[in-house]
Amino acid sequence: MSTILLTSNGFFTDRIKQQFLQRIDGQIMNAKAVIITTGSQWKQYNKFAMKAKEDLVNMGINQVDFMDIEFDVPGRLKRYNVIYMNGGNPFHLLFHLKKSGADMILKKLAKQNRNIVFVGVSAGAIILGPNIEVVNHFTPQLNSVDMHNLTGLGLTDIAVFPHYDREDLFPNTAGKSIEDRLKEFEYINECSVVRLKDDESILI
Repeated sequence: MSTILLTSNGFFTDRIKQQFLQRIDGQIMNAKAVIITTGSQWKQYNKFAMKAKEDLVNMGINQVDFMDIEFDVPGRLKRYNVIYMNGGNPFHLLFHLKKSGADMILKKLAKQNRNIVFVGVSAGAIILGPNIEVVNHFTPQLNSVDMHNLTGLGLTDIAVFPHYDREDLFPNTAGKSIEDRLKEFEYINECSVVRLKDDESILI
């Protein structure tokens, strides 16, 4: 099974960078990275995607490409051993991964290739898990693609909530905190969600 790094903000801290580098130790010169930009309306010009490329290049990876699953051929994914799933709209990202067949390619790569490192960022971290139900609970208005099957890629069974420390990103008219709403979600769905602050990560 491949390595999966779940984050809120990508390579936000030196510790997260070190986690990543340890997993590709000895392979840095042969690493080929792709940043999937589909979740953001700004695609490769999204500031977080551009920062991710800068970080990867600075860590010594010579080939770093952008890829938009909505328009690009998904088979290209097989060329890379670092797959960086950038954030944005989780519904839009997951919809096009499934529509293009990229989801099946990613699942196959994750199972068969121990040398691949997946980095999930924000929405990209959520869709790598079992489902995006928590997104539907907090921000159903983002479902512009009218998605009903909210099953994720299932590369991990860990469901995460990125930006747990950012109340400003998830305003609530009833005055409930993120924690209040997460507990409510967990109770209704009989599940557990891992809280991820902006400077935190999970290595699988």
